[in-house]
Amino acid sequence: MLKRIISSIGKYLVVAVITLLVILFYKSVERKPLLAQDNTEFAKAVVTEVVSEDLQTDADDVVGDSQEVIVRITSGTYKGRVESAYSLNGYLYGANCKVGTRVIVQISPYNDNISVSVYNYDRELQIGLLMAAFLAVIWLVGGKKGINSILALAFTVVVVIFMYVPMIYIGCSPFLAAVATVIITTIVTFVLIADLEMKSIAAMLGTLCGVVVSGIIALIFGKTSHVTGYNVDDIENLIFVAQNSKIDIGGMLFSGILIASLGAVMDVAMSVSSSLQEIQLNSPDISAKDMFGSGINIGRDMIGTMSNTLILAYVGGSLNLIMIIYAYSYQFHQIANLYSIAIELMRGIAGTMGIILTVPFTSFVTTLLLTRPKHREMIKKKAESRKISQTN
Repeated sequence: MLKRIISSIGKYLVVAVITLLVILFYKSVERKPLLAQDNTEFAKAVVTEVVSEDLQTDADDVVGDSQEVIVRITSGTYKGRVESAYSLNGYLYGANCKVGTRVIVQISPYNDNISVSVYNYDRELQIGLLMAAFLAVIWLVGGKKGINSILALAFTVVVVIFMYVPMIYIGCSPFLAAVATVIITTIVTFVLIADLEMKSIAAMLGTLCGVVVSGIIALIFGKTSHVTGYNVDDIENLIFVAQNSKIDIGGMLFSGILIASLGAVMDVAMSVSSSLQEIQLNSPDISAKDMFGSGINIGRDMIGTMSNTLILAYVGGSLNLIMIIYAYSYQFHQIANLYSIAIELMRGIAGTMGIILTVPFTSFVTTLLLTRPKHREMIKKKAESRKISQTN
């Protein structure tokens, strides 16, 4: 018992140290300012009065309304001040203001005065509640493992934002940055969720294989079909950023595919390895051949649904493009050779192939690790103690 507690404390300490090192790395990266230093500030505010408005219709939240409102600033440097503000309710910015509407305002100082405009609705409370509900569901359903899942998720977010992105910014190969991110997050996630057991080690190796395969397939497709990171949306903004940093734009597309496929590949690898370990606990004398066959059969049942997971995710993300293609009746040769279609196909198919190939590789590695003579003896003892406890 004491040994297990010490092991758990050590596990969390290692994760904490890695997290600290990642944050220190993030702080060491210097970013070149791309915007003029005009002291513009974004702050929370509440609408206290609608002075005048030019409404396009009487409907709520209609786009195109312009309003002059009075707002009370509730955060930031100018907290407590009551100012006049202009609001244009557009598709992406502004708000249809009513008395009591919570908004985010953009404050631009000039001379001894400030200019205030409504930037958008204040959604931070709703975002916070949604996140709290998400974490609560994980905790309530998952119990202790749910808490570890939350820690693993938080760690993944930290590594992606504070290590992966800055590594690309300072000129590291996007592909290598993604591989490093995948390795670190995979190891920490599986250790937090399943400790350093044989099934988690097998799942780690299976995950790394599946993700790297996804990246290699994407690289081959991109090379042969003349698709690069320069064929993506917002390329003009990326080029401007690259001119003021060391970003390798060409490699970012393929790097992102590794990160995007990581979660689904992790799921498959862990499910296969965990299932095989449970099979061995119930049948300690199962042969390596039968165990590998069981892993393949389990994986086959998962491949269909997990393949749909990635494909449907990319389809959902490209729904705007699909609707435009449908509405304008694009021709087949036109559709098939759009860069955006090629990129989405590459992402979806490369990620799905990584998932599919994770099954045999994880089954093979898990079988190899679990059927070692030393491990078999340990499993037999564990199976016997389980039968005794169930009998009692």
